[in-house]
Amino acid sequence: MGAASLGLEFLARHATKFLAFGVLTGLLLPPLSDFMRPALGPAIFVSLVLALLRLDFGDVIDQLRRPILLTLFTLFGLFLSPVLMLGVVGTIGLPAGLAAGLVLMAASAPIMSAPTFALILGLDAAFAIAVVVLNHILLPFTLPVMALWLLDLELQISLLEFMGRLAFMIGGGFAIAIAIKRWILNPVQIQRHAVHFDGLMVVCLVVIAIAIMAGVTEYFFLNPGFTLLTIAAAFIANAALQVLGAVAFLPAGRQVAFTAGHMAGNCNMALILAVLADSAQQEVVIFFALAQLPMYMLPLLANRIYRRFI
Repeated sequence: MGAASLGLEFLARHATKFLAFGVLTGLLLPPLSDFMRPALGPAIFVSLVLALLRLDFGDVIDQLRRPILLTLFTLFGLFLSPVLMLGVVGTIGLPAGLAAGLVLMAASAPIMSAPTFALILGLDAAFAIAVVVLNHILLPFTLPVMALWLLDLELQISLLEFMGRLAFMIGGGFAIAIAIKRWILNPVQIQRHAVHFDGLMVVCLVVIAIAIMAGVTEYFFLNPGFTLLTIAAAFIANAALQVLGAVAFLPAGRQVAFTAGHMAGNCNMALILAVLADSAQQEVVIFFALAQLPMYMLPLLANRIYRRFI
């Protein structure tokens, strides 16, 4: 077994630690973040393809035969969460950019690596796979409408352009993953190298974590109050959505409930940032960057909670 294979396996086994390390590295080494910034978009796309390669679409079909939980989470995640978030940020009176970022986070689909996290954390990976696939298929239609029309957020991009960019990014990822599965790697080969795919996924996520922090440290020294408020809002929103999701799905059992909670709080903001490109407000970009902190750091704590209660 080669050194590269052993290295990828090591990364996969210690994924939560490396992710936490990566996001802190981006903050502590601003020149590295600036250097890696051009790799943000490609890393997001590659991580999308890798996640789709790891997903067994047969599990999605099995979950579709029991569509109630899948439908309920989709309604909760793509529609109810952003409406609730809008009500909260409107009541509190947060700055416009931070409020927009929080609503966009709540309106997005779960992170593509949710099934990988589910495997690492001992959650329901099959349910996570079905949710991730269905929600990302629907996202180009739901998120632009929720963000730009129903919630009237100002993102300096038209509804059709936003929808088109999302569809292109997600559709391209699905197309490449399906092509690889059909003509390059069969299911047995993919399963044999599953841990290596997970290791590559960790590499991509660490690159994203570092690159997305470009400019954040400098922004902190210019606007420390807003930056600290953003960090607090990111941690509170992530944890609150996790708790709300877990409580809402508790009747389905603890494993499903914790899986739903993890997906509700950890949303695919990097994909939105890649789609928005230069159209996003600076405060929204800062929030999306700092919101990676709880996403990458809370699993270290959540892992102990899940193992105790499941």
